Amino acid sequence: MTKSDNRKNEHVSLSEKFYKEKVSSFNDIHFVHHSFPEMDVSDVNLSVDLDNLHFSSPFFINAMTGGSEWTGKVNEKLAVIARETNLAMATGSVSAALKDPTQTDTFKVVRETHPEGLIFANLGAGHGLENAKRAVDILDADALQIHINAPQELVMPEGDREFKGWLSNIESIVNGLGKPVIAKEVGFGMSRETIRLLESVGVKLIDVSGQGGTNFAQIENYRRKDFKLDDVEEWGQSTAISLLEAEESKVNAHIIASGGIRRPMEMVKAMALGAELNGLSSQFMHMALKDVDQAIETINQWQTELKHIMTLLGARTIKELQQKDIIISGETAAWCNARSINIQKYASRS
Repeated sequence: MTKSDNRKNEHVSLSEKFYKEKVSSFNDIHFVHHSFPEMDVSDVNLSVDLDNLHFSSPFFINAMTGGSEWTGKVNEKLAVIARETNLAMATGSVSAALKDPTQTDTFKVVRETHPEGLIFANLGAGHGLENAKRAVDILDADALQIHINAPQELVMPEGDREFKGWLSNIESIVNGLGKPVIAKEVGFGMSRETIRLLESVGVKLIDVSGQGGTNFAQIENYRRKDFKLDDVEEWGQSTAISLLEAEESKVNAHIIASGGIRRPMEMVKAMALGAELNGLSSQFMHMALKDVDQAIETINQWQTELKHIMTLLGARTIKELQQKDIIISGETAAWCNARSINIQKYASRS
């Protein structure tokens, strides 16, 4: 087993090791209950269209793994789940296959298992256009996620230490790839300034990926033999805060929520804060490693539950959901106050 194989295996095993129910930033988000929905459950439309990509449900299997024999098998399980529930799926970083072609099949298995599915390749912001094209070709991908992960790299013992040119790399990929590009954080959240920068270079799909889910600073810190960087484990913004920052950015890009989203109510709250789509990683990983059939059954139940919650809110579509009344409290409200984000406007939108 190579060092790269071992690192990929460690990422998955440590993600599962640290998997636990955490206090969600969405606990600070509360819907105002109005007694008359004036609609039926059958009126709800869960589908979403973003940048020529069609999603039958407002959530998908977000980037996780690939790059070793074991993680290839995990990717196959995730692809089965995606196929049987008609969900989109992103792989982990394809850089492992670019460095070592023998690992290509650990990514290709996703397309082979889910040939008609919506599949996203994934690559770090340190890569240029040619590598982006290669990553997309390996998966015959419908889109490319570019992950932005400076905190993870700095804590990772063998991580990058050079970050100049990341934004220009993203711009060149957006302009030259010919496929939709999703700019994605990896659990540290985004500020309005970051979101404006991404839109300024042409990015139309932005995954804010905040704190609350897989903590890659914690994972990489655990892997360090010495000189631990404990303080960085708390770095970044929550997903709820990142969505509010995105709303303040007043850009036209489509916003995707990920980071600590584990159940339908959190998906609905994320969309009420402006997200159009939800990405889930650790929750799907946890389910896939336990029981694929049970995971499929759970996802089908989630789709029903989403319709029920949206009916309670009188929201037929995701767009209507984004106009429902919400109260923002706790640490999220305190952040908004410090950043001059007016939370009162969210309380009387409908």
